[in-house]
Amino acid sequence: MSNLVLYAIPAFIALLVLEVLWARRRGAEVRGYQPKDTAASLTMGLGNVLISAVTKLGSLALFTFLYQYRLFDLGTGLGAWLLLLFAEDLCYYAFHRAHHETRFLWAAHVNHHSSTYYNLSTALRQSWTTPLTGPLFWAPLALLGFAPWMILTAQAWSQLYQFWLHTESIRSLGPLEHVLNTPSHHRVHHGTNVEYLDRNHGGIFILWDRLFGTFEPERAPVTYGLTTNLATFHPVRIAIHEYAAIARDVRRAPTVAAKLGYVFAPPGWSHDGSTLTADQMRAARASPSPHRAPRPSPAA
Repeated sequence: MSNLVLYAIPAFIALLVLEVLWARRRGAEVRGYQPKDTAASLTMGLGNVLISAVTKLGSLALFTFLYQYRLFDLGTGLGAWLLLLFAEDLCYYAFHRAHHETRFLWAAHVNHHSSTYYNLSTALRQSWTTPLTGPLFWAPLALLGFAPWMILTAQAWSQLYQFWLHTESIRSLGPLEHVLNTPSHHRVHHGTNVEYLDRNHGGIFILWDRLFGTFEPERAPVTYGLTTNLATFHPVRIAIHEYAAIARDVRRAPTVAAKLGYVFAPPGWSHDGSTLTADQMRAARASPSPHRAPRPSPAA
């Protein structure tokens, strides 16, 4: 993990304390904090820091190897940094969207969505396995000609930016909502409302979601968590529960094609239609069948 993020940890904690005080003043208007939930989020964040300290070395080695075969010499001037601001965010969008639309990757990311609370501690509920599944999504930046240390720096500033998005204390930023990812847009991303599932994947910008058809504005009140929520605050169970669910589904699948589907199809896919993907749920809600009510996926 970049030192930029490590240096920011005291600010993270200070802002978290301020949000706790704000939530207490608002009372029942917001869900606020729950001690066990917050402890789980902080433990997940600590685990991510420790794992990333090792996996960043692998990322650096990968980027350094690919940089030898770069297509352009982009340098380190202001123009290169501005280009990297948008290029890195596009890579993050691809990473984030893929981790919502492929179940094996979703198993790595799902823990970040597993809290039914939405506060700054949720930002720290980070995966223990996306440090392994993520680096390939940023590899094209090295081939384009961005120096490896620049890529790691850009990843760090994206993480820093996304911390403050996890709050209910900021409602709207006016015209900036058209360009930037904001708390409003990211609340949608954490929603289990059918219209909010797999929406607003951007990191710093919301431009990619608008461009690629995954944008959804915040209209209805957001219900946070998973379509089937976990009944545990144990960080290890939070980290691996979807891998275990995949293993169970693969073991019970009747054909090889079905087994592969439970690994690589979108979350909620089932060979017999017993559970539905986000797109299937949206389609079912748009034109409901009188014979069969849609059932949500076990964890989406």
